[in-house]
Amino acid sequence: MKNFKQIIASIIAKATNIKEQELTDYIEKPKDTKNGDYAFPCFRLAKELKKAPPVIANEIKEKIEKDIEQAKEIDKVEIAGGYLNFYINKETLVTEVLNEIAKSEEYGKSDIGNGKNIVIDYSAPNIAKPFHIGHLRSTVIGGALYKIYKILGYNVIGINHLGDYGTQFGKLIEGYKLWGNEYDIEKDPINELTKIYIRINNLCKEDENVLNACRDNFKKLENGDKYCTELWEKFRNLSLQEFKKVYDLLESKFDSWNGEAFYSDKMPEVIEILEKTGKLQESQGAKIINLEEQGIDTPCIIEKSNGSTTYATRDLAAILYRSRKYDFDKALYVTSYEQILHFKQIFEVAKLLGLKEKYIKGLEHVSFGMVLLPTGKMSTREGNVIKLQDLLNEAIQRAKEIIEQKNPNLENKEEIAKQVGIGAVIFNDLANSRVKDEIFDWDTILNFQGETGPYIQYTYVRTKSVLKKAGYIPKEKDIKPDKLVDEYSLQILKLIYDFQEILIQVTEKNEPSILSRYLIELAKAYSSFYNENRIICEDKQLQDARIYLTYAAGKVLKSGANLLGINMPNEM
Repeated sequence: MKNFKQIIASIIAKATNIKEQELTDYIEKPKDTKNGDYAFPCFRLAKELKKAPPVIANEIKEKIEKDIEQAKEIDKVEIAGGYLNFYINKETLVTEVLNEIAKSEEYGKSDIGNGKNIVIDYSAPNIAKPFHIGHLRSTVIGGALYKIYKILGYNVIGINHLGDYGTQFGKLIEGYKLWGNEYDIEKDPINELTKIYIRINNLCKEDENVLNACRDNFKKLENGDKYCTELWEKFRNLSLQEFKKVYDLLESKFDSWNGEAFYSDKMPEVIEILEKTGKLQESQGAKIINLEEQGIDTPCIIEKSNGSTTYATRDLAAILYRSRKYDFDKALYVTSYEQILHFKQIFEVAKLLGLKEKYIKGLEHVSFGMVLLPTGKMSTREGNVIKLQDLLNEAIQRAKEIIEQKNPNLENKEEIAKQVGIGAVIFNDLANSRVKDEIFDWDTILNFQGETGPYIQYTYVRTKSVLKKAGYIPKEKDIKPDKLVDEYSLQILKLIYDFQEILIQVTEKNEPSILSRYLIELAKAYSSFYNENRIICEDKQLQDARIYLTYAAGKVLKSGANLLGINMPNEM
């Protein structure tokens, strides 16, 4: 597909002797289409050329007039203040978009990431604790990034870095020793283990000796103690069975389930490397890396005073391992912003591991806001969490009730309720910037009106209904471009043209909400087109064009929603 921005940059480059790529980065899309399809802000050149932006705009326009006349892609260029506004030829736009829709089953697919490896560390629930709505964000943000990088041609490795190690297992082991016969962990593993965890945690607050026994249990686990290891494996396997029920509902897939425990035999190498740098210091019996020179006041603890390791040690071992196994260009860590300090620390310490510069540059923390209850933060220790499986099942049930009210004779109600309910939950999570905190509210998350997942699904179903009523999809080569140059058709076509650029923007900022907002805009544009035009009409050429545009809009809505992890029903 023709890159209009690049064509404009090439024309301006000839007139200014500024590099084409630099100019491409400067070119903007005006919010109001009355100001053109693309705009070049001459303010960027004012300092260099020592002239006022309107003067620069006039000079460039004079120099490029002949090129504009010869360019089939551009109708005209106008000056507005210090901007050069470019208007794309409407029929060229129509032809380009429809050609691209016709030739690609997977619209938006690209090879720009070819040969580059992206490691995404996401979801990562803690073993033996409830998979609650706080884990939803990491799971769906990471899952969306996984799919979007993949469609752009990157080799993507999705890793579920399970929280299957640490002092909490020392606590669970101690709790199980004390009260294991009181709980049926085989029948209801997560709930029963959570009860044990809350109970032992409360006892630790009251009795320092119990807390020390828990710490000793974890040290024994690290040293391979048979009893502790067998219990840990039991807790892990039972937990994974429960987690996979949630992953099946969300259709989440991972290429690796290597959690923290996987790195237990890889940590000694990290400690050895750090010792050789001379940066590993003793502090109150613990081993630390002082990071004050890097502007971080809190030291990074590598080994606790009792000899056990930390999250940081395991994450550093993971970086070393992943650099060797995956040769990554980017390693993304999708976790809450509560861990910003932790990742600042380990990314700084990673510089001491002797890694290639490419690996250090590729490390990135993709942070997100917390999911809060109206009463505040959730805590497993306090026992106030909303379990994700309960939430998803509730969403499916509520979607089913709406279907029963509005379309009781609908076939496949169970499957459609699942698609709508889970789609609502996922879209709600991805609709706004990931860095914002999200207050969990049943009424908001399951609101089926307005800018929601069900609205996008409903719009897609409408496109399917139109195609079903028409009974055919015309061939792209038979479409007359001049039949789709009205305001409402062009609004859809411009959005479809931008789809791949939207996906690239998502990967540049690791921000799936860019795609979510785009899908809302496309759904709105199709709704306006549908409301303002008769699609099945007497003019056969016009009907063919509008049917094909409907097909194109539906195809892109489905592709975009699937990339977010949302399935589209054919009926609602």
